[in-house]
Amino acid sequence: MTATSLSRGGTLLLAAIAGTAIANNYALQPALTTVASDLGAPLSVIGLVPAAALGGCVLGFAFLLPLTDRLAPHRLVSAQLIALAVALMLAAGAPGAAVLLTAYLFIGAAAGVAAQAGNIAGRNAPQGRRGTGVATVAAGMSAGILLSRMVGGALTDLLGWRRMLLVFAALALLGACAAARLLPRQRPQSRRGYLATLASLPPLLRQHPALRRAVATGGLWYFAFNLIWVSLALALAQQPYGLGPAAIGLYSLAGLLGFAVLPLTGRLVDRHAPQTLITAGILAAAAGAALLASGLGTPPVTAAGLALFDAGCFAAQAANQSRIIALDPEQSGGLSSVYLVLYFSVGALGTSLAAPLLDAAGWPGITLTALTALLVAIPVGRATPGPVGDRTQRTR
Repeated sequence: MTATSLSRGGTLLLAAIAGTAIANNYALQPALTTVASDLGAPLSVIGLVPAAALGGCVLGFAFLLPLTDRLAPHRLVSAQLIALAVALMLAAGAPGAAVLLTAYLFIGAAAGVAAQAGNIAGRNAPQGRRGTGVATVAAGMSAGILLSRMVGGALTDLLGWRRMLLVFAALALLGACAAARLLPRQRPQSRRGYLATLASLPPLLRQHPALRRAVATGGLWYFAFNLIWVSLALALAQQPYGLGPAAIGLYSLAGLLGFAVLPLTGRLVDRHAPQTLITAGILAAAAGAALLASGLGTPPVTAAGLALFDAGCFAAQAANQSRIIALDPEQSGGLSSVYLVLYFSVGALGTSLAAPLLDAAGWPGITLTALTALLVAIPVGRATPGPVGDRTQRTR
């Protein structure tokens, strides 16, 4: 193990930080009606909270994630978690909608520390364990996303939404203290200033064909992922199902299979070519989408389809991120920044198309579109001959 290598405990800490940080983008969603009532604001305005969090997250990916190439992990992660705690306290004390939305823009940006955690785990992993490190943090993120609404709703019922946010602020401060003590203290060697680093990001797509392929294939499965999950909530709320929010939320537990397969994915990525795991993951997701195409009238079949769909998407994402870090570990923050900004942008199309496509083509149209996107992702994401990163190394 090198001087900058993470211990298993450090990787698990990063996974916990990633999960509790990213959960802040979703934990308030079950309480939006209550928040609107308390603040005397229209629900249509308070309903913009998730959009503000997502917008902030994309800004964090664009402007903060590249800092992993410049700052020591213990300083960067602890500072960003402190900023997250401050933003959560601002939201908890918000007197009106404007302050709340502004706070959630900052919360989303600071919650982008979850992506930094995955990048740090990958670049500081012991030799031959990069995939395991990235997958472990991805599992933490997945757990945070899956459990955030459930935990947020339960804490809101118990304490109220303002105190619920303060609980998450306290968790962020605890994470900051642990990060300051346990994460690597060595600063990455960077030959560029911050502004020069930002200016260098767009050309990365031209310099790395594998990055373009990773963006294209990742964007396609994230498009399918958002299309399925947003449409699912809308379809189940309508007749003939007429399910309430709590019942619809239970379907998210099907995603636990995706959480469970990530550690295995990491070990396989360390032993096999990432593209093999990406293709296998996409095929599993496509099989899940095909199951979902049979309709939503049989809950066990729907749950099985969602489990396969999520497991495939999560596994492919972990392998894809490992492949991106391997292109150039010293510039992995910038590479991940470009990837995630474009990944989320393409995925947002799936969110925006869900309602109109469901109205126009129904649930069969949704599943057919998602299945098509997944199947197209396989040839689009095919790696060029030779191990990923070979071309980069040969040109140096």
